[in-house]
Amino acid sequence: MAEPTKEAWDSGDAYDGWVGRWSRPVAAQFIEWLALPPGLRWADVGCGTGALSELILRSREPASVKGADRAAPFVAVARRKIADPRASFEVGDATSLPWPDASFDAAVSGLVLNFVPDGAAMVREMRRVTRPGGRVAAYVWDYAGGMQMMRHFWDVAIALNPNDASLDQAERFPICQPGPLQALFEAQGLKQVSTRAIDIPMVFRDFDDFWTPFLWKQGAAPTYLAKLEPAMQHRIRDELKARLPVQPDGSITLGARAWAVQGS
Repeated sequence: MAEPTKEAWDSGDAYDGWVGRWSRPVAAQFIEWLALPPGLRWADVGCGTGALSELILRSREPASVKGADRAAPFVAVARRKIADPRASFEVGDATSLPWPDASFDAAVSGLVLNFVPDGAAMVREMRRVTRPGGRVAAYVWDYAGGMQMMRHFWDVAIALNPNDASLDQAERFPICQPGPLQALFEAQGLKQVSTRAIDIPMVFRDFDDFWTPFLWKQGAAPTYLAKLEPAMQHRIRDELKARLPVQPDGSITLGARAWAVQGS
């Protein structure tokens, strides 16, 4: 059995090629769902390369957006990409945010909550830095089945390596469902908690566009793949190529679902 997968998050550009490119359409629907007015102060917790912050700046006319992320390379990419003077990014821990109490009107987080060892502490911190009556909200991928890119990978990997089933992100991240998300927010004292699904298509130009990011060692599946012998890597690749729904033009379209939660 393989050792527990420790995700590598040391390249912002590689992350964008892996799943960052798909986070933007999810973020757009998430922001629309929140339906918050212009002129607010936003915190982006676990800001990554700045995809969510960028959309807030573009669509919500905020007074300010401050982002924090533990991964310094991601913060560097966000700073490089987003020159808007209303935005600032710093290295910081989601469970011990570098901001005073009640500093923001809204604290949001995209595709981060399940990776934080103490999700309750993260939500408490988001609530702490948000003014009374402000909004706290987050979204995560549905690893159990809705995130088909990863679901196909783990189904093939576990069929070939049954002893590694515990590394499957669906098993590791039970929080990534509406019931657990709602319960987590309510347990931290948030009110009027609601959840919703966000569905987007993932269109790959061809199989190489699907497969190549798995080789970049960013995130759980690529980190796991990198630990396998080359022969096993090739077997997984071949099995995936055989099972994915390839269109006549060579493109591949998969569904992706995220679960969003908000409270105040």
